[in-house]
Amino acid sequence: MASLDRDFFVASFRRMAVAAEVNRDEWTRLDGQIGDGDHGINMSIGFREVVKQLDALPDDTDIAGTFKLVGMTLLRRVGGASGPLYGSFFMKAGAEVAGQSEVSVDDLPRMLRAGVASIQARGKAELGDKTMLDSYLPGLDVLEAADLSDAVAAFSSFVERMQQGSDDTIPLQAKKGRAMRLGPRSIGHRDPGSQSAWQLMECFLEGLKGIQS
Repeated sequence: MASLDRDFFVASFRRMAVAAEVNRDEWTRLDGQIGDGDHGINMSIGFREVVKQLDALPDDTDIAGTFKLVGMTLLRRVGGASGPLYGSFFMKAGAEVAGQSEVSVDDLPRMLRAGVASIQARGKAELGDKTMLDSYLPGLDVLEAADLSDAVAAFSSFVERMQQGSDDTIPLQAKKGRAMRLGPRSIGHRDPGSQSAWQLMECFLEGLKGIQS
């Protein structure tokens, strides 16, 4: 598969903005069950601003700079916990390839692992706490063990495992975030961040499919 340049990631972020609009009401509904009820609304606002920033992106911005721009925009514009978590995720992921105008598919797991590590460091959550990490951590384990010579198959497995991780949050009792206040009443509800996480990562998969086709 060809190297991935800045345009690949810009297109992926634009797809994320579309996903934030399409899924806004669903993410908000999920958050309304165990949180503040604004996850979808906040993510939509944040990614609308991301699109504006991408429209004005200087031609000499490298991949790391693009990720930093997206991360900083989400950090500033997305309310609640999601802004800092997703903001740091993208900034740290991009920092792994600082100074590079192209990356290989083999770089993606390392980038995403660095981003997830920043979520763990900031949110102090672990697997089983009913957060987005219940999607990311098992998904990354699958991706890192996959044969990246078939990037689409590898990323498909990654996204599928993330989706399963989101399903796995439903029977859990929340141990972090606003949902923790509900105690046992949080059981039976999906964590909204675990849902948005896999649906955003699916946008990278769609980009890889476009390159392979």
